[in-house]
Amino acid sequence: MKAVITVLGNDKVGIIYNVTKILAETGVNILDITQTILQGYFSMVMIVDIEKCTVKFEELQNMLKDKGVEMDLQIRVQHKQIFDSMHTL
Repeated sequence: MKAVITVLGNDKVGIIYNVTKILAETGVNILDITQTILQGYFSMVMIVDIEKCTVKFEELQNMLKDKGVEMDLQIRVQHKQIFDSMHTL
């Protein structure tokens, strides 16, 4: 099972570290990642494999959302099927 993680906010030290640390600790594997900084604004999108995740999907969402609040970022996690459906006309 796959999920899409998006991270948006002002660039600062430690964004990638803090997000990927949570993923590593919960058994989530990063399959693909892209990130860029546009005029000081950080944007990252990841496709991850959540098949071996050690916590429930909702808990993973909450962990990343809480880290986003702590770092003043917007972090969103969606099942890939839902993400695909939302972005298909």
